Amino acid sequence: MSETARSFRAGLFYPVCMTKPRELSADRIAEAMGRIDPVFLQSPILTSEALGFQLIAKDETDNPIRSFKGRGTGYFLAAHPGAAPLVTASAGNFGQGLAYNAARSGRALTVFASVNANPLKIEAMRRFGAEVRLEGEDFDAAKQAGRAFAHASGHLFVEDGASAEIAEGAGTIALELMEAAGRLDRVYLPLGNGALAAGMGAWIKARSPETRVIAVAAKGAPCMALSHQAGHPVSTRSANTIADGIAVREPVPEAVEWLKETIDAVVLVDDDDDILAAMRFARDEWTRIIEPAGAAGLAGVLRDKTSLEGLRVATPLCGEMSRRRRRGSGFEGRSYGVLRFGVNGLPGPSSGCRCVLPV
Repeated sequence: MSETARSFRAGLFYPVCMTKPRELSADRIAEAMGRIDPVFLQSPILTSEALGFQLIAKDETDNPIRSFKGRGTGYFLAAHPGAAPLVTASAGNFGQGLAYNAARSGRALTVFASVNANPLKIEAMRRFGAEVRLEGEDFDAAKQAGRAFAHASGHLFVEDGASAEIAEGAGTIALELMEAAGRLDRVYLPLGNGALAAGMGAWIKARSPETRVIAVAAKGAPCMALSHQAGHPVSTRSANTIADGIAVREPVPEAVEWLKETIDAVVLVDDDDDILAAMRFARDEWTRIIEPAGAAGLAGVLRDKTSLEGLRVATPLCGEMSRRRRRGSGFEGRSYGVLRFGVNGLPGPSSGCRCVLPV
């Protein structure tokens, strides 16, 4: 990478630092434990041997925002105090995490979300105190609009995946996981913007370098997988997956750089064969109703299950379907459940995509 590049971001040319970002630090991950709201810490451990090996899941849904995003956003704001208004872009969970922590810090927040974003997540972001503006057809278009707004207004743009503190806050999940579970052979991590995989991977590689860290992306949103393979950011024309929380087509350069040192491989999972199967497994085995992106790591486990016999394997469950979505969500039918993605407030960027989930 050159030291400085001119980047066409937010429809504006302006300098973007392309130097290697600072390394993620296990010491800072440990420090983050004392600076994150305790309501997000010490999440439950779930176990299963139904697949023929020991599977350990870190349940990140038992908190006010029903996802892990309160960790990284909390540590970011603790590390960057002040009164400056904040701007971000989000498919929903990151915006909720930043809104929750910004409100506790007395800071104004504007979230840019796609016009196709989940209405229930938009409602939740507003409920936590954010102003939400709808721009663009997908997450990356909303991020472009948010970055342009922040540049014009002089507000601080907070980009998921680009801040070391956000990744290190997410890394506290791995700290807790390894304290509770001990030795692990493989850990599977959802891969969207990359903060979770980079942060958890940083802790695991610092404390247990022999543990293989596998990042899991959706086949319909492979930009981070392509970027990791190429060793530099690689964009895609579209991101089409039911897993809206990892539906990224523009990679975050900082995360691409961190992942070179913090993960061993990236695998791609299919919406129907893998992600929906993982959602069913979480429901049947642990009575957890996990959203598609939150089940991506588990989908990777199921994809590789024939090669995991005898191993100790772990993954985080990163986000829950909202409580209002539970009724009619497709998980309570006696013979079949129906998930409608992109309509009626249910997840997914593709309007009208209908998926039938056998019960």
